[in-house]
Amino acid sequence: MRFISILCLLSCLLPLSATEPAERPVTASYMIGAGSSRLADTYLSPLSYSGWHTEVAYSRMQAPRLNPERLTMTVDVNLGLDRALNPARNATMWGLLLHAEWGLLRRWALPGAVTLAAGGSVAAEGGVLYNSRNGNNPASAKGAATLNFAALAAWHTHIGRIPLTLSYHTSIPLVGAFFAPDYGELYYEIYLGNRSGLVHAAWPGSYFRFDNLLAADIRLGRATSLRLGYGARVFSSKASDIVTRNISHSFIIGVSGSWISLGSPAKRVINAY
Repeated sequence: MRFISILCLLSCLLPLSATEPAERPVTASYMIGAGSSRLADTYLSPLSYSGWHTEVAYSRMQAPRLNPERLTMTVDVNLGLDRALNPARNATMWGLLLHAEWGLLRRWALPGAVTLAAGGSVAAEGGVLYNSRNGNNPASAKGAATLNFAALAAWHTHIGRIPLTLSYHTSIPLVGAFFAPDYGELYYEIYLGNRSGLVHAAWPGSYFRFDNLLAADIRLGRATSLRLGYGARVFSSKASDIVTRNISHSFIIGVSGSWISLGSPAKRVINAY
């Protein structure tokens, strides 16, 4: 039974055709976003802060060399900046977070020009929250490395004669590790050598992140599209009696497209979707 399972796994991973070359265009998107955010971090303040959110992002998709007919490789990089005020509007909290993620998804082509894909990804992120009102410790550092469930769905259609692709991308961490000091522990104490208990196990009960991107790519030329979309992120972590929450919503605008190598001898073209 185990041998049959191994054969089934190999049949999914091995290329269907090793003799006929295939062109694997890169589908890339460059985006900026703006919207609202809500920040809370009990290391800095017991209050919840609300304000604006901005971000710049890059995403890349391509069918990999290993079984391009069934797999999609993804890369996502996002840099977010938040500025929020307390309920009295007399104190400010800043947030800066860099998130990078690489994934490999199994792809299914369904009737009606619909594509579904699901798989796993690895992600790393780091950043800081800053609140000058917190006396000796105005900053709260953030860092994590996780293994995630990732998925996407896409529908290829038209608006009149203009090609349109509607897509939805999501990612949720399952296991990993994240940084959090003890409640009230000064970073100066960490600098002096008090480094025990700083790394915590990440699972949905202690470290929850739900990233979402709903996008519409409107074809403007042979290879370039205008991307309009909505991004949402729900984040929550709890360790050492420190609770952190970050919820953001943003309107996304950008440029996307699929590019093929010039002069390629390949007869087949396998798109990431």
